[in-house]
Amino acid sequence: MTSGIARHGPVEIAYEVEGPDGGSPLLLIMGLGLQRLFWPETFRRLLADGGFRVVTFDNRDVGQSTHLTGLGVPSPLTLLSRHPGYGLPDMAADALAVLDDLGWSSAHVAGVSLGGMIAQLLTGSHPGRVRTLTSLSSTPSPRIGRPHPRVLATLLAGPARDRDQAGEQMVRIFRVIGSPGYPLDEDFIRDAAARSFDRAHDPGGVRRQLAAIALAADRRPVLRRLRLPTLVIHGDADPLVRLSGGRATARAIAGSKLVVFPRMGHDLPRALQPAIAEEICHLAEQWSPAR
Repeated sequence: MTSGIARHGPVEIAYEVEGPDGGSPLLLIMGLGLQRLFWPETFRRLLADGGFRVVTFDNRDVGQSTHLTGLGVPSPLTLLSRHPGYGLPDMAADALAVLDDLGWSSAHVAGVSLGGMIAQLLTGSHPGRVRTLTSLSSTPSPRIGRPHPRVLATLLAGPARDRDQAGEQMVRIFRVIGSPGYPLDEDFIRDAAARSFDRAHDPGGVRRQLAAIALAADRRPVLRRLRLPTLVIHGDADPLVRLSGGRATARAIAGSKLVVFPRMGHDLPRALQPAIAEEICHLAEQWSPAR
């Protein structure tokens, strides 16, 4: 595994690369407030074994990437005034900077939740840089697939004070948003959250990312123009981004494939990782340089 720093103006994006030299380039984009540590090693290994050169990175405001603390913490008034510190287009440009730093003219792109939103926008803005698009547990609009009311209280809990509390708090969150049909890998979640706390603890950064989501424009007009192999994966038991988000994404992109996993929530259950990785591998086979 190798690491690097991509630069988008004053923003530095920390990334790691693994998988076979010469493998098909694959960019993985993580969700709201989560560092790249939350991509399970088991899942990354499946993708690497499938022939991908896999890059993961910390979005701005989390982990080892730049934290834009000077922008302050968004308030409800910020959301009403529609003047966020940055938006999803900026985050998509961060992802593009990673491709540039790696010297990748194009790559397969997969994103989960907020990462799926960023992946959609990256593809819509720079279709020539994206070979295939995989949107997991995501939506094309903040007004589609809104969270179930029962998850909001859990998500609005106060910030953790130490690494142990961070681990337990994240486990509680995933008990609510995770898959009811599969065991929750509590040890992985607890460890990833504790290590994330050690690397960078910035509740304000999560709020800034959340503001970027809340104020994002509907991406369906952009997605309707896309003509590339696209996979949309969603769980029918996802309470955070409900299934209507995945269905709307698939309807917006001509020729896309929608895969709905029964009893899957807003996570990547270990038991489903082989099937999800296989779908991404099959999708990549549909790409050709002549497209």
